[in-house]
Amino acid sequence: MMRTVSAAETAPTLHPWAVHAEELRVRAGRHLAVDGLDLALGTGVHGLLGPNGAGKTTLMRALATVIRPAGGRLTLLGEQVDGRADLRTVRRGLGYLPQQFGFYPRFTVREFVEYMAWLKEMPKAEIPGAVQRAIDRVGLAAKAGARMKTLSGGMLRRAGIAQAIVNDPAVLLLDEPTVGLDPEQRLEFRELLRDLGVDSCVLVSTHLVEDVAVACTDVVLINAGRLVYQGTPEDLATQGGPDDPGDSPAERGYSALLRRYRAEESR
Repeated sequence: MMRTVSAAETAPTLHPWAVHAEELRVRAGRHLAVDGLDLALGTGVHGLLGPNGAGKTTLMRALATVIRPAGGRLTLLGEQVDGRADLRTVRRGLGYLPQQFGFYPRFTVREFVEYMAWLKEMPKAEIPGAVQRAIDRVGLAAKAGARMKTLSGGMLRRAGIAQAIVNDPAVLLLDEPTVGLDPEQRLEFRELLRDLGVDSCVLVSTHLVEDVAVACTDVVLINAGRLVYQGTPEDLATQGGPDDPGDSPAERGYSALLRRYRAEESR
């Protein structure tokens, strides 16, 4: 006799926070790049800001489970990951675009995204459709058959974004995703971010404050591996004044917050 499947069994698993870090410490070599960070992120698009050397990339690598925390507690999609040996289940729910990503130059765009889908252990029957959707979403349909080695820098970046989203991840981590994109492509990328953030937790690391101000629902500012500020882009814009450096209210708010934080730390 066939059993009736309840709605509760087919509903997606919900977690209080997709990303939850408490007193998180992460090393980059011998340097403690993330130092006692508390962070909670849910559904939406979160912009990660900070100066060079702030620990953004190290934090992204830890959230992607590429490196293990040196201390504190890190929970992803309801699973505590610090110190765990088997992370396959968690990784199936992640998408990650590092600053520098590797690929086989002779692969076509489609072959590259298919290969990444296979590495993410997606069901074989779902891969062709998922790959086509990902390629379409980043605007590379016309280049799906082109070899990776022939792509421009901006197209390579879009192929990287396609592999990150092919598995419809619950947590999507994008480290400097707009590098190499022209102004029109950046506008299209902002629209894609808004779409992705409806159902997923998206964390975007960038130096472009305006991208965060326009595309993100939440701003996270870190310095020397510590949390300086977390709030809305609108609130960020109110933090600065006309004498603070920057060409926009968001940039002036960013500069003002860093200046005040550094002044307090130096006392």
